[in-house]
This record gives sequence, C-alpha cells and structure tokens, in this order.
Amino acid sequence: MPVPDSSSGLPDPESERLAWRLAVDAAGVGAWAWDLATMELRWDERLLELFGLTRETFGGTIEAFNESVHPDDREQVTEALTAAIETCGVYEAEYRIVLPDGELRWIFARGRALPGPDGSAARVLGAAYDTTAAQDGEARVRRVMEAMPSAFFHLDPEWRFTFLNAEARTLLGAVGSDLAGQSMWELFPQALGNHIEDHYRRAAATGTPVTFETYYPAPLDRWYEVHAWPTPDGLSVHFADITDSRKAQAVLDSARARAELLAGVTAVLTETLDTDTAVAELARLVVDARLADWSVVSLVDGGGPEGSGGWKRGLYDVAGWHVDADLRPAVQRYTELRIPALRDQAFLARALAEARPVLIDRDATERIAQVFEPGEARDLYLSLAPESAVIVPVRGRSRTVGVLSLFRSAERQPFSAEDVDVLAEVAGRAGLALDNARLYAEQRDLAAGLQRTLLTAPPQPPGVQIAVRYEPAAEAAQVGGDWYDAFLQRDGATVLAIGDVMGHDTEAAAAMGQLRNLLRGVAVTTSEGPAGVLHLVDEAMQTLLIDTTASAVLARLEDGPEGGTLLRWSNAGHPPPLVGRGGQVTALWPDQPEALLGIHPSLPRSDHGLPLRAGDTVLFYTDGLVERRGRDLDTGVEQLRAAYAELLPEVADLDELCDGLLGRLVPDRPDDDVALVLVRLG
Repeated sequence: MPVPDSSSGLPDPESERLAWRLAVDAAGVGAWAWDLATMELRWDERLLELFGLTRETFGGTIEAFNESVHPDDREQVTEALTAAIETCGVYEAEYRIVLPDGELRWIFARGRALPGPDGSAARVLGAAYDTTAAQDGEARVRRVMEAMPSAFFHLDPEWRFTFLNAEARTLLGAVGSDLAGQSMWELFPQALGNHIEDHYRRAAATGTPVTFETYYPAPLDRWYEVHAWPTPDGLSVHFADITDSRKAQAVLDSARARAELLAGVTAVLTETLDTDTAVAELARLVVDARLADWSVVSLVDGGGPEGSGGWKRGLYDVAGWHVDADLRPAVQRYTELRIPALRDQAFLARALAEARPVLIDRDATERIAQVFEPGEARDLYLSLAPESAVIVPVRGRSRTVGVLSLFRSAERQPFSAEDVDVLAEVAGRAGLALDNARLYAEQRDLAAGLQRTLLTAPPQPPGVQIAVRYEPAAEAAQVGGDWYDAFLQRDGATVLAIGDVMGHDTEAAAAMGQLRNLLRGVAVTTSEGPAGVLHLVDEAMQTLLIDTTASAVLARLEDGPEGGTLLRWSNAGHPPPLVGRGGQVTALWPDQPEALLGIHPSLPRSDHGLPLRAGDTVLFYTDGLVERRGRDLDTGVEQLRAAYAELLPEVADLDELCDGLLGRLVPDRPDDDVALVLVRLG
C-alpha cells in the first residue's frame, strides 16, 4: 500500500514507487524494456534471477533472450513480439526457457509497444513471471486425461475442439482430420438437428450437466454414453464407447423377445383346439411380432402322389395377415387363389419336398412371380411387392402339417439367418400344437360319434313335447358317461331317463351304452313303475357282471286321477329334476337319497308322484350342468333353478330353451359332458 504524506494526506511519489516495487517483488514479477532504436534489452534483477542469469552473463540483446527460450517456442514468441511492434499493441506469450543448468521453466510475459515521435513503435515495455507450477499442474491433469481409458474432449463457446485426449483422438479420428481448432458441427454434421445437439446446447445454455446414450452415425457408427457439463470457457464432454454392451444387451433383448414370442405362440395355439382358428392366430402373431410385414399360413391335409402337381394335393391356404390393415383384403384374396396358380417350380413345393426353410433374401417379387401362372393371384402378389421372403415348413411329430410363408417389404432388412432360426422354432411349436389339435379332433369326434350313435331322437307323443341335448366335454378324454333316453311303453306311457356312468372316457361311453340299453329293455318288457325298473336293472347288472356304477332318474308320464297326467319318478343318486309351472320352478329333491345303480340290488328304491298340468315343463339334466370345481351341488342346482325360472316365460320353444340353458351355464371349455331332457305338456 502507498505510504501517505503526513502534510497533504496524499502518498508521495517515492513512497508510491516503493510500494509498487514491494508488490512486484511479492508477486515474483520481473520487468524489462527493449529500445528498438539501439536494440538494447534491459532486465531488472528479478527477471535476471528468473532466467538464471546475472548482469555479466546476460548479453542485453534480443538474441541473448532468444538463446534462453526453448527452441520449440522461439517462433511463437517472435511472432507475438513482431505483431505488437507492428501494431503498437499488446504483447502476450507463455513459453518455456532453458536455464544454464538445463532446467526447464515456464514464463508468462506481457508488454506493450510504445510509439515514438513518428508514430511507429520506439520501445517495448513489459513484465514476466514464473508459471512453472501452474504448467506442471496442468501437465499433470493433461497426463491424467491422456491416460484415461475413456474419451474426453473440450469445446470452446464457438463449438470448436480445444482439447482431445488420446482415446478421443482414437475414436473421433475416424473423420480423418486433425480435430483441434475445428467446429464439431462441421466435422459431424449428422449430429445436427437431433437429440445430440439438443443435449449439448441445453447444457451450455442452462449450466446444467447432461447424461444420455446415443448412436453417432457414420463415420463413427458406434453407441456412446455421454456426460457433458458446462465450464467457464465452453463445454467438457466425457463419453464411453458402449457399442459392445449395447450389442450384448441387444442379444439379451432378442433372446427375451424370442422366448416371449415362442411362449405366445404356444399359449395362442393351445388356447383353441380348432385348427383353422389356431392357424389364423399364427398368421397374425408372426406379423404382430414384427417378424414379417405379411404372412400366409397353409395346412397339409394328407399328401398327393408323386408326379407333376402332386405336392398340391391336400395343401390349402387357411389364413393371411398384413401389418397394413388396408392390404389385408388383398392378402385374404391372395390366399384364396395362390395354391392352384403356383407352378411345380414354386419355392413352396421345394420347402415341402426338402422339409426345411427356403430363403429368398432379395428380389422376392420378381423371383416368386416367375413361379406363378399368369392371372389374378400373380397380379395380387406383384401388388404386395415383397423384397425378401422365407418359406418354413410346419412339422408335427412325424409329418409336415403346414407351411408358414413370410414376406418383408423393401423398407425392412432382409430375413437374416437368425430370423430363419427363430421362425423355424416358431414353426416347430406351431407344428406340435396343430398336431395336438388334429389328434384331439380325431379323438373327440370318435368319442362323441360313439356317444351320439347311442343317443336316439326322442318320440313326440300326442300332447307332449320333448327336446334333448348332449354336449361333450372340451377334452376328448372327458367324453363318455352321460346319457338321456325317451321312449314309449306298450301301454302308451312315455318313459324319460337321464343318467351318468361314473368315469370319463371311451370305456365309460361303452358302459353307458350297455346300461342304457339294459334299462330300456327292462322298461319296455315289464309293467313295473320307475322304482321297480331300477331295481330290476340292479339285479340284471349283478347277473351280467356289469362292473360299473351310475346315477340316474327314471320317470314315467302316465294317466293320473280325474284324467290328468301324473309324473312318476325314482332317483338313483342323481341331481333332482326341476318342474316349471308359470313363473315358479321347483326342484324335486328326494326325501331320502337313494343308492346309485350298480351298488347292490337289495337296496330300497321308491317312487314319487306329481300331478302335471298343461304348460308344465320338466327338466332332467346331468351334473355337468350344475357342478363346478369348488362349488357344491346345492349351489349349482339353485343357479340352474334361477336361470330356468328366468328363461321359461321368455322362451316358448323347447329347443331354444335347451340352448339358452346351455349358453348360460356351460363354460366355453367344459370339463364334463352334459345331457338334458326337457318335457312339456301340451
């Protein structure tokens, strides 16, 4: 600080010079002056000390100064001095010097050229100080940055590269240019106008660091995790190449998507055992999974003989699907026309013959069009214009059950080997599911056919309407035990029967046939009432060694007192009949439960009677209509009674009433078969 003069209160000149000298010495600043007329260069003691020289060893010329400057820095120092002299402006430079003992030291110098009488520079005055410590710190930081295994660069406010470490130079060197001093946007124009530019500019504008993952397009063609943070002099960017990890994640994602697709195929195809429905779902599923832009699924029903055209025998397109809803009608029409229009050289024929996928990786429109006969099918195919295609046989356990044809447009990448592998696995899952559906249909049709051959149409006696239904279980193995019957006795009485043999298979169906025919034979050859007939059936079962048990209700419509109709019935452990009269429905529960048929003929049987009026409707049914897993019989019967009471006033036709009850009470996939009989007095 200047020392104030006691008389005036202002610092005297000498004190001011002393204070300035102390401040300069404290800062380690040396002063110099260069007379451009005499070319004499004068240094103060501090500057001589900084350069490691004395008055005797310093030559006092610009050449003597240049001898101390590191050879690699002399040119830039000379250029800075020359520019200051030419413009009478400021001189500024930071450079290395070599001390007499060989030690390196960094110096920062600043000065100004002062004009003479003619206006040109006459001398240059300046100061300098030691910046070695700062430069060493920066050098250490630079060495750390250079040794970093990830890339780092810095951009100035004009988006020019000012520093790049070794990893950044390696990664960004793909542009084939020295990046330092050049604009990022000029070197990487692909980064303009997207989220990369948005992130960088937002960080610079808001002063907030950003982190994001991005793909840098060619010439880099890599994925990076980028951290960008603003600094006082620009934007620092650290980025790590994550291409390999992205690829590994893509492999995991692909495997997960593949597993989900295969699980979806299995789930969709096993939800329905109807083959055509399953195939339609498969055509949609492969398109929804982005495996193709459109698809066609075909089924093989048997095989044709060897020879021209034989491969088409039994082959038909079932369903198609397109990602574009507007083109789905064209695909549907194409499936109606394709097979007959194909020539024997068709790729489809080759896939069937070789039992392996056939790939058309390019020019699929032209190449496949060549195997069509001229006509509408070929024209439709040309309008759909795929670029690549793959034809995949769908194999069951021992034969080809179908073919999956998939197509991609020119906007999509062609099918890859990995795509073909996935589709082959999809086809394998589909083949097993379709094979299961075929076997199920054969079993179910066999069991249901056997069942229906034993269930005859009911008679329609005067004054009585009778409707019957039989619905098999969803699983073929569950078909078999339920039956109904309706016939006339010799005296004209109508006999009604409903029953359920224990068991659910074709063996139960066969036992049901025996028992039904036995009951029918006994009933038409005796004058016994329902209880007596059931008793005789018990005895016959024991005599004939029919080793089965069954529940049953046997009922007879006979003349009642005063000319009415009497319903007489006996119940062998079966759910109770329901009688509908007006808006009321009553369950005919027995007073005491009685034994199933086939237990022992000595067990008691009893008859029950109920007078009926015109319009009364009686419902007989098997337990498949009322029993469900986790629900007792009483609850099921009450639910049936409520539905029956609701439908009776609304539905006059007995067949429609049967359908209404089945529709309300039987699930889409019943686990038990159902039989029912409806009887109404006219």
